Amino acid sequence: MAEQLKKVRHDYIRYANCWEDADILLEGLDIKAGDKVLSIGSAGDNSLSLLTGDPEIVVAVDINPVQLQLIALKIAAFKTFDYPTLIQFLGFKDCSQREQLFNDLSIHLKNDQILFWKNRMEEINEGVIYQGKFENYFNYFREKILPKIHSKQEVQNLFKTKNEEEQKRYFDKHWNTWRWRLLFKIFFSKFVMGRLGRDPKFLKQVKMNVSSYILERAKGQLSTKTCQKNYFLKFIMNGSFGSYLPHYVREENFMKIKRNISKLVVFQGLAEDAFHEYQDFNKFNLSNIFEYMDRKTFEAVTKNLVKNGKKTSRYAYWNLMVPQRMSSIVGDLQYEESISNSLLAKDKGFFYSDFIIEEKK
Repeated sequence: MAEQLKKVRHDYIRYANCWEDADILLEGLDIKAGDKVLSIGSAGDNSLSLLTGDPEIVVAVDINPVQLQLIALKIAAFKTFDYPTLIQFLGFKDCSQREQLFNDLSIHLKNDQILFWKNRMEEINEGVIYQGKFENYFNYFREKILPKIHSKQEVQNLFKTKNEEEQKRYFDKHWNTWRWRLLFKIFFSKFVMGRLGRDPKFLKQVKMNVSSYILERAKGQLSTKTCQKNYFLKFIMNGSFGSYLPHYVREENFMKIKRNISKLVVFQGLAEDAFHEYQDFNKFNLSNIFEYMDRKTFEAVTKNLVKNGKKTSRYAYWNLMVPQRMSSIVGDLQYEESISNSLLAKDKGFFYSDFIIEEKK
């Protein structure tokens, strides 16, 4: 996989938030006391959420050193703050003292981490959850594109409490206009997404019409009442998560994560590199890493992951626009079709085409 990522830039925050639903991830992996978890790092949110299951260890692995700096910052925030201060510091609530709060949490950072963030204090002051390239992509959509399609009142009306029939009627009559379809498809095209959102090399394996696919996935969510509580959609349309928060920053999960925060460690490198330092994993959060791999690389990585997983290991991962399934490569894996489909139906990350749970026999 290293060859695939050689030309990808790793000098900025790509994702300030995890755009994968931690609720279905936790249900699918069924984390228990004593589990050892390998988790793709990204923004750290889902790795933090995994701590609520009281595992023995969670190793958050990422090839991007800046993403690991972000995870280290969030870990230090959990170690230092009470719940209200945590969500203010990260950006979920207004705060005018983030620089002072950073100084308070810096006792839990290494010297190089302190220097890294001191050189990016503007990002701290503005709230780190807004500072990723992907978040800026959505910000551009909300500020430059969405106003050409719908008024602020129409956006508010989309998320107002309605029954299923009323939500569908509103979507069909007021939201799903020709202007919405046209500008949405332009902005979420493979070309624009590659320039403003994700690295173009991450879309290399995608063969489908990207904009048509995402438009159809958005329709499936926006026309049902589930969108009213979908914090991913609210961030995209409103610029904040509002009252519905990601799993790791919900108040009821705070103390569980804080008590287990020392069990979360970070590792820079590829997922398969972590096996040189850590062994006996039995739960795997693989995000959507297979999206970026050609078939040969996917086969090699799959075999390595299964080889290094204990018996009855569980693997969770998403497909976005490139269908890949580990059990098609390794006979030792069993695809848990029923639970996978059930969880996909609840997935707030509406843009994913599949959520897959597989178990090693």
